[in-house]
Amino acid sequence: MLGLFAFFYGCLHFSSYIAFDHVFDVKAIIGDIFKRPFITVGFVTLLLMLPLAVTSTNAMVRRLGSGRWRMLHQLVYAIAPIAVLHFWWMVKRDIVEPAIYAVILASLLAARIPWWSRRRDR
Repeated sequence: MLGLFAFFYGCLHFSSYIAFDHVFDVKAIIGDIFKRPFITVGFVTLLLMLPLAVTSTNAMVRRLGSGRWRMLHQLVYAIAPIAVLHFWWMVKRDIVEPAIYAVILASLLAARIPWWSRRRDR
């Protein structure tokens, strides 16, 4: 559910960008995606989250098989740092909040290292 909430927040974030920043001007949005790196990174993050959201149902786990589903959902280990990078680049001056998120994410990923090592040793 946490991943689905993150995807929902990303969709709301993108929707507000479309509606409030560019008033649904598709040409300006596409130009902005290619012009500003933090928007490019945010858009890529949202696109990477899409297959995870689509395959988050029990029926999709059965259809894909648990091994392939798990491998697909390991994309989250790439998505999370990219999302933090998007936030970091988006902030202009005060980087305290994105730095806090970066430290939290780094801590959570570091906590996974023993699990990854045990799994690799099998």
